[in-house]
Amino acid sequence: MRFGVLGPLAVWTDGGDPVRVPEAKVRLLLVVLLAAEGGVVSSDRLVEELWGERPPRNPSGTLQARVSQLRKVLEDAEPGGRGLVRSQPPGYALAADATDAREFTDLVARARDEADARTRAKLFDEALALWRGPVYAEFFDMYAGTALEEARLTAIEEQAEARLEIGEFPALAEVVARHPLRERLRAAHIRGLYRAGRQAEALADYEALRRLLAEELGVDPSPALAELHRSILRQADEPEPARPASNLPATIGDLIGRERDVAQARAALRGERLVTLTGPGGVGKTRLAVEVAARSAREYPDGTWLVELAGGRPRDASELADLVAGVLGHRDGTDASPPVERLAAALRPHRTLLVLDNCEHVVDAVADLAGRLLAAAPGLTVLATSREPLGVAGERVRAVPPLEAG
Repeated sequence: MRFGVLGPLAVWTDGGDPVRVPEAKVRLLLVVLLAAEGGVVSSDRLVEELWGERPPRNPSGTLQARVSQLRKVLEDAEPGGRGLVRSQPPGYALAADATDAREFTDLVARARDEADARTRAKLFDEALALWRGPVYAEFFDMYAGTALEEARLTAIEEQAEARLEIGEFPALAEVVARHPLRERLRAAHIRGLYRAGRQAEALADYEALRRLLAEELGVDPSPALAELHRSILRQADEPEPARPASNLPATIGDLIGRERDVAQARAALRGERLVTLTGPGGVGKTRLAVEVAARSAREYPDGTWLVELAGGRPRDASELADLVAGVLGHRDGTDASPPVERLAAALRPHRTLLVLDNCEHVVDAVADLAGRLLAAAPGLTVLATSREPLGVAGERVRAVPPLEAG
């Protein structure tokens, strides 16, 4: 059985026939279980999600009745369907491996690993064609701003860049109007307008973005976008998109035995903005993090930066912010604002991956800084290595296993 969340809730049999889930509370129950991605949702939380501040007189019994209704709908649609809804303390879980969200994520991952631009564009086309509307459309108020929505926008940006690479002009005006502050999206739009011979419109779009960034965020367009603007003013062929800025060390040799760990860490980064690789000293956390960051560089057009924390010992978030700013080249002696605020302002308009290595030496300072930067800079993603989790809200922890002897 296949489930659809990229738009209105949908269920299909293995043969592709639609399955009707008729009752509103049962549909909501299914959505909450799907959103958990196979994890167990406690009965208390399910009651709260379904009935809010007005629970039924017998919450447990009423919830069980709704679960039974959902199991019956799935069983009637396909033999064995009831077994997908599992009772597991302290609540319930849905075994739903086949979802359009997972298919979308897999297609996007394949596209990013594809060197040929035409094939890459086709894979992005297939991935984006799965979307039938806003994620969990009829329950969008509950799930607005999810990682899936951000993943969709990033895929649109990468699809546009692939189409520009093969000489096509992507139509981006509508999505730009909905998300006017996304610089990567605007860059693709401006580039497409210019290549289509619409130079005046390209320049006007840049000027509109420059004013909007100044008014809304108090910042200027990124250096890459400013260079594109200068190139258009010169009526020259605009430069090819620069490789993302990075200080990652060059890797020597293949990362043998870690392909699964790399793939899982990259998948975690696409779903969360803070991922921490944990494990004892010497297990290979740093080498794995560098490999993950290097393979993910295309997804962070404004830079992929490694900050080593084993040597320096910043005492607090402010000292750590100064250290990070130095690595990123964002120190400004004329700005008297606090270091964390300065760094957040520099990162805010950009899509950047920050690799914080050996955080166990200064875990409290890292947790404080990471939480504040992630809240202030929506395009920032942090990949950390540490012997212990940071304990920051929204953190995805992945334990790095020792390599098997072979």
